[in-house]
Amino acid sequence: MLTQIRPACVMIAAMLLLTGLAYPLAMTGIASVIAPRSATGSLIARDDGVPIGSALIGQDFTQPAYLHPRPSVVDYDTAASGASNLGPTSSELRESVKARRDAWETGNGGIAPIDAVTASASGLDPDISPQNARGQARRIAEARGADPAQVLAVIDAHIQNPLLGIYGQPRVNVLMTNLALDAELPAQSAPME
Repeated sequence: MLTQIRPACVMIAAMLLLTGLAYPLAMTGIASVIAPRSATGSLIARDDGVPIGSALIGQDFTQPAYLHPRPSVVDYDTAASGASNLGPTSSELRESVKARRDAWETGNGGIAPIDAVTASASGLDPDISPQNARGQARRIAEARGADPAQVLAVIDAHIQNPLLGIYGQPRVNVLMTNLALDAELPAQSAPME
């Protein structure tokens, strides 16, 4: 029996070291050389080096001078990412969508696009549709004391097109666009933290 248990234990230990330690370390090392920004989570830092977010993970912006992100049912908590799992016949889902629509339309005017009233599956979507971003331009311009055309120009400059023109949808990264707004049209209110 020991002649069978010993090789099995050695094989388990070897596979654990190989797949649980050596392989992840090798892949992290290779990724750090090939794509260093992506390997560290696409962190965005201020000029003094303090991280303020990630280009891949949504965060909540509530000040009127900034683009507001897609709603999140997990309050942008990366440890609890996920959806509400409410079905299309759920009265709770209908009520939350109506409340979000009313808030968006009151704050921005116009008709709220679908991504302004529905949460993403992860609750951490860093991007919004160009329609959602453009719909917020008037509010942002008023809060910054700027011309809406200037805000629209910043938003339009940050529209990311589908990969190879066919994969995905046009999108606007909220954090990157808010940073550009701060750089090009400084907010009169408190800067982004």
